[in-house]
Amino acid sequence: MKHNFNAYPYASKRTLSLAQNGVVATTQPLAAQAGLDMLKQGGNAVDAAIAAAACLTVVEPTANGIGGDAFAIVHFNGKLYGLNGSGKSPGALSLEALKAAGLKEIPRFGVIPITTPGAVKAWADLNKRFGNLAFTTVLEPAILLAEEGFPISPTIGEAWKHAFEKYRKLLNGKVFKPFFDTFTKKGAPYQAGEICTLKDHAKTLRKIASTKGESFYTGELAEQMTTFIRKHGGYLSLDDLQSHRSLWVEPLRINYRGYDIHELPPNGQGLITLQALEMLKGFAFPTDFEAREMHQQIEAMKLAFEEGLEEIADLEHMRRSVESLLDPQHLKKLAEKIGQKARTPRPSEENYTGTVYLSTADKDGNMVSFIQSNYMGFGSAITIPGTGITMQNRGKDFSTDAASPNALAGNKRSYHTIIPGFITKDELPVCSFGLMGGYMQPQGHLQLIQSILDQRLNPQAALDKPRWQWVKNNHIKVEREMPARFIETLREKGHTVEIEDNKALFGRGMIIWRLDNGVYLCGVEKRADSHAALY
Repeated sequence: MKHNFNAYPYASKRTLSLAQNGVVATTQPLAAQAGLDMLKQGGNAVDAAIAAAACLTVVEPTANGIGGDAFAIVHFNGKLYGLNGSGKSPGALSLEALKAAGLKEIPRFGVIPITTPGAVKAWADLNKRFGNLAFTTVLEPAILLAEEGFPISPTIGEAWKHAFEKYRKLLNGKVFKPFFDTFTKKGAPYQAGEICTLKDHAKTLRKIASTKGESFYTGELAEQMTTFIRKHGGYLSLDDLQSHRSLWVEPLRINYRGYDIHELPPNGQGLITLQALEMLKGFAFPTDFEAREMHQQIEAMKLAFEEGLEEIADLEHMRRSVESLLDPQHLKKLAEKIGQKARTPRPSEENYTGTVYLSTADKDGNMVSFIQSNYMGFGSAITIPGTGITMQNRGKDFSTDAASPNALAGNKRSYHTIIPGFITKDELPVCSFGLMGGYMQPQGHLQLIQSILDQRLNPQAALDKPRWQWVKNNHIKVEREMPARFIETLREKGHTVEIEDNKALFGRGMIIWRLDNGVYLCGVEKRADSHAALY
């Protein structure tokens, strides 16, 4: 594919990275460098991804942690694999239990929304199936960073400060004391440039490394997690942890402009991206996108979200099959609803963020698209004393509507926002990509894919473009860099357009594109402390 390297005004020839032997791209330079070190030690793209992911739990705790979930798409030795590393709800958690606790909604913070964390098991399973290096080797960089300390990078420092200011007003009681003990320095948040040391986190990672994750699910760490959570009225049990398994899944695909676009099947929301792309196949998208094309993107995304928010759930509980939701004839009929004016959809849910994404590639053509999260920043803000483990709050994404396929129930995976993306052509790996940020993620995937395949932009130019986000009803947010003529036209078409200065709301992405000669083009996110480590 021929890319337009120079024509787009937001392109940057300086920041487009090229490499032949390997690339690790993520939101924090120390994590990217750790992945590159694995490649140079004889590791492959999977080893690099695990090392970077473990490091991110240390250096970017504002968005992910040991107590979160993870998903991956891996192209390895000529075959594509999908891994769903999300955990189920505790067996004892249900709508009835929620009611008995005097709650009408699933809370954001505390022990109630905690679900079984799956990231550690995902690391171990990826290492067992694909790794060249020992599990202890790939976790060592993260252990050393936590043990010896690391400097807080600028964007993470801002997120840390923002979280602290919010949490000190909202979080009261002894259950939250370990969180403040772990993530503050003399009662204040860590700031950019300061050295942060997480000794308990290091000890926990050593136990995980030496037991290949078993201590986390059946051993000492499992005991510590469940004892603290149950003591404070939560539901996670040893049985929940011991019964957790990652799911190896077949990635979904649709063909768009001659390329196969891959997303993981539900409980993730990648299906929404594929639905929107399928709807847009019948529209002409010139390389010089204007507001008309953006309007069509937004309308397709609204239609896809309408259906996705109603139907996506744990695959075992869905009312409709994935095949029916991706049926081209069904989506063609939906596409007929896209007109010249904005259409008001059914109400949507509030948008949350708090995730990390990374992409890796090695000299043999193996590529990994990997994403992990605690959700909503520091997750539940429940930190297990003496361990550095902060638990996720994925239970928040269950519905309290008993008729919904995503209704809260025990032993069930919730609707999940984090989604890795991948592109192949003729079964060969072409592109590993992703964009973090709650419900922005399918919207970001759509914008990145069309920027590359329709506009023919290089990865860095695609990431640098100003983005839009549909929020609810006909309300959309756009970055301040969005051309004024786009905003004016969208308003004429009936969209309520808000100019938003908070870059975090528009997601943070990474793209690695593989050329026919094996050279990798890498783009990294300007809205984060991103870095591409390569050689």
